[in-house]
Amino acid sequence: MELPHNPRLGVVGGGSWATAIAKILIETNDHITWFMRNIDTIQAFKSYSHNPRYLTEVEFDLSKITFTDNLDRLIDACDVIIFAVPSAFLKNVTSRITHSLERKIIVSAIKGLIPDDNLIIAEFFNNYFNVPLEQIVVISGPCHAEEIALERLSYLTFASNDLKVARLVAQTFDCHYVKTSISDDIYGTEYAAVLKNVIAIAAGICHGLRYGDNFQAVLIANAIQEIERFVAAVHPIHRDIKSSAYLGDLLVTAYSQFSRNRTFGTMIGKGYSVKSAQMEMLMIAEGYFAVKGIKEINEHYNVHMPITNAVYNILYEHISPVMEIRLLTEELR
Repeated sequence: MELPHNPRLGVVGGGSWATAIAKILIETNDHITWFMRNIDTIQAFKSYSHNPRYLTEVEFDLSKITFTDNLDRLIDACDVIIFAVPSAFLKNVTSRITHSLERKIIVSAIKGLIPDDNLIIAEFFNNYFNVPLEQIVVISGPCHAEEIALERLSYLTFASNDLKVARLVAQTFDCHYVKTSISDDIYGTEYAAVLKNVIAIAAGICHGLRYGDNFQAVLIANAIQEIERFVAAVHPIHRDIKSSAYLGDLLVTAYSQFSRNRTFGTMIGKGYSVKSAQMEMLMIAEGYFAVKGIKEINEHYNVHMPITNAVYNILYEHISPVMEIRLLTEELR
C-alpha cells in the first residue's frame, strides 16, 4: 500500500477521547471529517462550536471540520480513520459500514476488548473487515482527554506492524503539547491498555475500602508484573514493560482523578452495586467488560493473575469487596 503524503483524516466517535483527538488533529492539520451517530449532537456542536456533552470548554474552528452521521461517507473521504468509541459499542457502530476498509489506515484509540469475541481492536478490524495488520495503528500511552483539553504536555505511542505507517499517523498528532513515539508491539500495547483498566478498577475498589497510598504502591508494583506475565504469554517478543506505553499508562489510569475506571472501582468499594455505579457514571468504564474477556482468554494461557481474578470475582461473582481484597493482600509482595 502506498502511503499518502498528506493523509485525509477522519474521527469516529462523539465522546471525550474522540473530542480530545479532534482537538489535537486540528492543531496540525488543515481539515478533518468527524462522524457522530447522533445528528442532534452534530447540530448542537455546530451551534455552539464545541461538543455539547464532553470537554465543553474546548472551542473548535468549524471551518476545519466536516461532520457526518454517515460512516460510509467518512470512509470515502478519508485515508486514515481513527476510531474512538467504547469497545462495547464498536460492533454496532461498524455494522453501518458497507464500503471497504481494506485500503485504509485504521487507527484504534480504543482501550478495550470486543465483548463475547474477546478480540483486541486490531484483530477485530483484521478479522471482520480484512484490514491487514500492517495498516492498523494502536494509540497507547498515559493521556487523559481532560488534560489534552487543558493543553498539558502529554506523550503518545503509536504501534503498528509497519513502522512507516505508525510514523505517518504519529506525525499527524505532533503538536506543542503532544509528543509522539512509535512501536512495533501492536499486541503488547493493546493488551496492556486493556489490563490497565482492570487494574484501575482494583485501585479504585481499594481506595473505596480506605486502603492507603502504601498499599496502592504495592498493588501497582504487582500489577505491572501481572501485565508483563500476560503479554509475554500472549505475544512473546522483546519489550520494555517500564516504558510509558505500558507502565506510564497503568500509573495514570490507576491514580488519576480523571480515570473513569478508578472512579467506577471506588464506587464499588464504597458499596455501590455494579448496576448502580454504571447508571451514575456518564462514561463507560472499559475495565468492566475487559476483565471478563481477559479471564476467559487466560483460561488458555493460565497466567498467574491474582489482581485480575479479584476484580472478576467482585464484579461478576458478586463476592464481597472487603473479603476479596483481604484475600488479595495475602498474594501481593
